[in-house]
Amino acid sequence: MKIALAHKRLDLKGGTERDLYRTAEGLRDLGHEVHLFCAEYGVEAPPETFSHRIPVLPLGRTARLWSLATWGPETVRRHRCDVVVGFGRMVTQDVVRSGGGTHRGFLERLGAEGGARRRLWQRLSVYHRSLLALENRQYSMGRYSRIIAVSQEVKRDIINHYAAPADRIAVLYNGVDLDRFDLSLREKWRCRIRQEWGIPAHAPLVAFVGSGFRRKGLDRLLAIWDSPGLRDAYLLVVGEDARIDQYRARAKASAGERIIFTGRQEAVEKFYGAADVVALPSIQEAFGNVVLEGLACGLPVVVTRGVGAAELLRENLAQGIVNNPDAPSQLAEKITTQLRRSKEPSYRNEARKLGEDYSWRNHFHQLEAVLMEVRSVKQSERVS
Repeated sequence: MKIALAHKRLDLKGGTERDLYRTAEGLRDLGHEVHLFCAEYGVEAPPETFSHRIPVLPLGRTARLWSLATWGPETVRRHRCDVVVGFGRMVTQDVVRSGGGTHRGFLERLGAEGGARRRLWQRLSVYHRSLLALENRQYSMGRYSRIIAVSQEVKRDIINHYAAPADRIAVLYNGVDLDRFDLSLREKWRCRIRQEWGIPAHAPLVAFVGSGFRRKGLDRLLAIWDSPGLRDAYLLVVGEDARIDQYRARAKASAGERIIFTGRQEAVEKFYGAADVVALPSIQEAFGNVVLEGLACGLPVVVTRGVGAAELLRENLAQGIVNNPDAPSQLAEKITTQLRRSKEPSYRNEARKLGEDYSWRNHFHQLEAVLMEVRSVKQSERVS
């Protein structure tokens, strides 16, 4: 197949941008002709794929948003691809890939968390109103053939807010690189990373991995880190945020030197090797790749029910799901329990085994099946 993948930017930073790059590689490796359509390229397109630039207006993010959404489909159309997959906001495409859920649902959750002032700002923001208008068009019947949701939670979100037919939405979980993230990291990096960052060799260590600290729930972790069950535990924050200095000051005031900020790290797998547990108590998280990465490294995880990847946890590992993340005692208890169980080799092996069920290779074969079905439908419609 000749497949078009479209998004505002190709990069190896940011979840959707990385997923776009991986998808181009994965479909290429299955023998397809892959064309990338982006307004910006932070990195070169993968070898043996084709890159095209979507023109956008350089007049602020709202103008860029609308120009990409309207000019993108026309740019793609000229290249006559068999199937068009949109990773962002375009008014038409064959397949909408929803990696982050709906913007309407996102604003509702943040508005509930942030109070009346935040909700007023959301209503007055031209950018947010534009996103909602585009999203409404994107999910209107006739604008797409299929929707790919990265979790059942995202599927419910789309149905609830835009009444999309359930049979048009395929749930396709993200994958994990099982070679990069594996059990051997513990032996390779546990001592070295702990020495480098001043963490005692035998101290319980929780890893928080991600950027955009507030949405991913770092505030919830900071609020409990002086609780009795976590007095000896360390928290390793791997990622960046515009307010990272404020977070550092707050962390030092509440837990001294037991909360460590590393900033953004390219080789994030080393930090999984040093940790005992991965925590992601997000306010909103459509999937959460760090959950699969942690599991593949043999680490139990603590996640809120609203994290899409929580759906994958089963049996013993499901004990890490926090049903009421705004109850500090529940979050602290879950982390304490998972830290204790992380010492069991059988528990680490159980985590790894679950991670192995979600390789990128399996993901791309499932994606290929969806795209072939869409192509078949398009061909039959042209004949009729």
